Amino acid sequence: MSFLTNFLLGLGLSMDAFAVSMSSSTTIRPFHLKDALKLAFFFWRISGFYACVGLAWRERSKWLCIKLCSLDCFWASGFIGGKMIYEALYGDPDGKINSLNYPVLLMLAIATSIDALAVGISFAFLNTPILEPVIIIGCVTFFMSFCGAVLGYRIGHFFEHEVEIIGGLILIGIGGKILAEHLLWI
Repeated sequence: MSFLTNFLLGLGLSMDAFAVSMSSSTTIRPFHLKDALKLAFFFWRISGFYACVGLAWRERSKWLCIKLCSLDCFWASGFIGGKMIYEALYGDPDGKINSLNYPVLLMLAIATSIDALAVGISFAFLNTPILEPVIIIGCVTFFMSFCGAVLGYRIGHFFEHEVEIIGGLILIGIGGKILAEHLLWI
């Protein structure tokens, strides 16, 4: 696969991480550069890891991952998205929402990286070398997550509650997408 194809694949895979990073950064008070780096690091690591796992598991990964991971990601995405919407509507407007704790970051990263697992499985069936695509997908995901976090912080205060609601809806939508894919694979 060419560099351009891998880059566009990485760009497509990183859009949900971009949206979640953008909406998450609106809830962090005070926001620091390390917060954006933490978000980007988690999304980068899990996305690259899932692509490699997809390659390693091949046929077994279809059933195991779809069966076990999909429902967990659906519930986690729905819970975190619902919490974001609740906080936007009823939360303390001056308080810092601790959305960058490690369990939440891990669930967000897993929920936004399920599609990278599917790409890894696809690469396995195509007998495509995976090192270059994983590096490119990881770098693009890191960059897009970092930019989303910074952009969310910079412009999020204009539409703070709306961005949180949209971010929560995006997470719920990602969970619904994962569940729909799970039901199609049964």
